[in-house]
Amino acid sequence: MRTKAVAATALLTLGLTACGAEIAPEETATASAHYPVTVDNCGEKLTFDRKPARVVTNDVGITELMLSLGLADRMAGYVMPDDKGKIDQVAWKDGYQQAKWLSKQIITKEIALDAKADLVFAGWHYGFDEGRGVTPQTLKALGIDSYVLSESCRSGKGTERGVMDPLEALYTDLANLGEVFDVKDRADKLIADFKARIAAVPQPERRPSVFLYDSGQDKPYTAGKFAAANEIIAKAGGTNVMGDLTDTWLTAGWESVVERDPEVIVINNYGSTGAEEKRKFLKSFPPLAGVAAIRNDRFFVMDYVDLVESPRNPAAIGALAGYLRTVPAR
Repeated sequence: MRTKAVAATALLTLGLTACGAEIAPEETATASAHYPVTVDNCGEKLTFDRKPARVVTNDVGITELMLSLGLADRMAGYVMPDDKGKIDQVAWKDGYQQAKWLSKQIITKEIALDAKADLVFAGWHYGFDEGRGVTPQTLKALGIDSYVLSESCRSGKGTERGVMDPLEALYTDLANLGEVFDVKDRADKLIADFKARIAAVPQPERRPSVFLYDSGQDKPYTAGKFAAANEIIAKAGGTNVMGDLTDTWLTAGWESVVERDPEVIVINNYGSTGAEEKRKFLKSFPPLAGVAAIRNDRFFVMDYVDLVESPRNPAAIGALAGYLRTVPAR
């Protein structure tokens, strides 16, 4: 972020070099022409005097936002489990090989400090958590800046999340990263490509109702209005039965699922309970026996990374759309 004196800027430059992020003379010259830059992140203005050099990301979708823009060389590493989507079958798989896998758990202040991070890119419920003491404020106290995933922006109503349409959040983050890392052309090209691919997805004559099942047996964890999954379902030609809930990912009630009677259930495939186990539970759970999706055995499995804000969202929309077009009228 912006330093207030030439001396402070010089010290920062030396500090980054000491951390292993050597700044070439030509990069310094380019930086002076482009920076400082200011972006709006969840309603807060963030100003950067130079390109971050040691970024730590938390979670797969956030990591892939960086990698899809060719920014592996600006990363000190990433933190994520290994069960949220295959990482060896994406266009930016080389970036995964270049960046360091710091932990398969969740980000901590210690991980960020050990990596000598100058920026942590995470989100509320995607790494940031007051209960664990990892927030933009606590990191700032350690001299580490933060960027919050726009899908996870808090609305100002307690911890409720969501301030914009999910795909708009994806485009916002790509555009902001393009400015922060001086790769605007890459970001603009990616945004235009994503919009074109999504616009080209054929829409069905009618919109089947869809319930997104993430996890939970006592109560289901699902996707509300501001979760990426909601707009993925919509752009694929379906209607999220929980799309009226003004949050991102949240816990609902089984009675709501029964009442809304979805025609299709999308299963979020991750975690210690696999997709097939989740399907078996749903099929055997007595309260759901009369739900159309259960009676007609209409399940569609998607990876976690497809359903959170990530560069995989356009392909996920296309895949789900193909399935929804096969769903007959009631």
